[in-house]
Amino acid sequence: MAVSNLSPALRAPASSRAHPKAKPGYGKRSVPKQHHCSEGDVTLLPERERHIAGYVDALPEGAAMDIKSLARSQSLYGQMAVGSALRALGVAGHLRHVRCLSGEGDQVRWVTRTFWSRTAHDNEWWNAFLAAEERHPASQEAAEAAVPPPPWVPAASAAPEAPASAPVHVPVQPPVTTVPQQRTAEPEPGPVPQPRPVPRATVDRPSPAFLALAQLGRTDSRLALSAADCAVLEQAAAEWFARGVGADHLTHALTAGLPASVDSPFGFVRRRLRDKLPPRLPAAAPATPGTPVRRLMVECTECGAPGRPEAFRDGLCRPCRETDPA
Repeated sequence: MAVSNLSPALRAPASSRAHPKAKPGYGKRSVPKQHHCSEGDVTLLPERERHIAGYVDALPEGAAMDIKSLARSQSLYGQMAVGSALRALGVAGHLRHVRCLSGEGDQVRWVTRTFWSRTAHDNEWWNAFLAAEERHPASQEAAEAAVPPPPWVPAASAAPEAPASAPVHVPVQPPVTTVPQQRTAEPEPGPVPQPRPVPRATVDRPSPAFLALAQLGRTDSRLALSAADCAVLEQAAAEWFARGVGADHLTHALTAGLPASVDSPFGFVRRRLRDKLPPRLPAAAPATPGTPVRRLMVECTECGAPGRPEAFRDGLCRPCRETDPA
């Protein structure tokens, strides 16, 4: 006798609160040409993974895919369970965490994206897809721009209006008097472009590296650092910023895949700052002016370590595969 309600393939679970949208360039990306939800492979997954898969599948493009946001927006599973579920979904072939170099010319930055597939794929398929994504990433970004905001986001929140206030008086600048140049003055050389320095800390304004380290304890209490710890590690964190990494990327790299307990937050953060330091990008400009400079690396679903797609199997780096109890 047929049973009418055998574990529906992908039923979006009820959300306890509105799911946040990631920053521009970050968040969820769905792979193209997906099957209908009834044809997916998630029915073969355990209940927890099936629940998280249904929730992720229902999220719009560009939704935040970090563990904290996913755990906070649905009520059944906490951060550790969500992290384990994402790892299992990566091993099953449903997702890959990717770092992409986005931007043009000298204005480039690393962004973290999660590619989601309703149908499970093997490593060869993911490698081919990510290679094509690295060659032609513009179409995916254009599709994201055309996606409307989720229905739970009010229209007014998309662009907050400035409070009404009295007109600001702008003083009229006096005319500038042109002073003739002296005969003995030599022409000044044109400005030489210099790399943008990393802001240094002052008494009133700490550096971005110091602030990122100080915020680790609020992101995850297991990595709470003292002011003295932040001052010692500041130079190592500043090296990440000098290589084009932002505060969000640094925080994710330091907090991803934490053990159940951290005996020494200072030592743990110091080692991750050294072991996960991203490569320095070459300063050479692309051959074609105006062509976006883009590169792509896969992140390990367990520890967040970056690398080329060919170095990963089932979304895991070699150390995490070797320590896998399965």
